[in-house]
Amino acid sequence: MPNGSRETSVAGMRPLTERDIRTSFVNCSKGEAKRLGLPRDLTDRPWDDLDFLGWRDPGAAGRAYLVAEREDRLVGIALRGSPGTSRGFTSRSMCSLCLTTHSSGGVALMTARRTGDAGRQGNTVGQYFCADLACPLYLRGKKQAAVGGDLDESLTLAEKITRTQGNLHAFLDKVTA
Repeated sequence: MPNGSRETSVAGMRPLTERDIRTSFVNCSKGEAKRLGLPRDLTDRPWDDLDFLGWRDPGAAGRAYLVAEREDRLVGIALRGSPGTSRGFTSRSMCSLCLTTHSSGGVALMTARRTGDAGRQGNTVGQYFCADLACPLYLRGKKQAAVGGDLDESLTLAEKITRTQGNLHAFLDKVTA
């Protein structure tokens, strides 16, 4: 691999257990992690198609979560999410992770409390993500945006995954810095 770069596999992530997920969170207390709502279909998730696990809390509107593998460990981030942007029928918004464009409501501003002293002082980091956090499925064509969808690009799937992971890691770096 040239210049020490790591080739990205399109194979997805290993299946995660409830314990894996709950112990991965870095920006909330252990008690908060213990109480957060997990996806009801955790065992049925398409793990081979996921580069990260993202979901909206089924019992708490406005809460969302993301768990990613980073440097051989899991990093979980608790998010606060808006319902999704809605600026009119013809508006389109783009996810800053996977670059999928969506029609009204398909992209949401997600904010995460930073870790450490910054987080204790109330500092947050925000970014626009697919409102359903299904970026890996949009990348692979397993899910389609209602309107807008994919950019017309010549990148391979592996290159799109590498770009998305780079965008995700940059966000995680901002949260944990």
